Amino acid sequence: MTAIKIAVVMGSISDWSQMKHCCDLLEELDIPYQKQILSAHRMPDEMFAFAKEAHGNGIRIIIAGAGGAAHLPGMIASQTTLPVIGVPMKSRALSGMDSLLSIVQMPAGIPVATMAIGESGAKNAALMAVRMLAAENKQLTEKLARYQAAQKQKAIESEAAWYE
Repeated sequence: MTAIKIAVVMGSISDWSQMKHCCDLLEELDIPYQKQILSAHRMPDEMFAFAKEAHGNGIRIIIAGAGGAAHLPGMIASQTTLPVIGVPMKSRALSGMDSLLSIVQMPAGIPVATMAIGESGAKNAALMAVRMLAAENKQLTEKLARYQAAQKQKAIESEAAWYE
């Protein structure tokens, strides 16, 4: 799988500390992706152009991390037919609850799959995107099965450490 099919976008560089976990997991699974900053409020023209051109550029799933008002995932979803996965950023003001509610409360007709706040959500967004692509790709299904088996083994080993 060499063509880039996943785009990871975030509202600002301050989101990178959390969204990095999404990209790290995509790299661990050897999944090509592109990443960029697209602020819904400071770069609306660029954001709309990205959303409208994504499908034609080979993107099949968009992962969008956003904090505060967190308009990025929904505004992208309003301009594309591609699946959009929203990742609320943990913030100082409300610990990410503001971001979570902004992303999860989309009006009917503008779906955004919303993950958990912060690092866990970023990781799960990567896994959800790969699962979506794996529905039509046996190689990806096998990668995910190996990843899950490795996660199980880590859990088994972590419990065994208690008894050593």
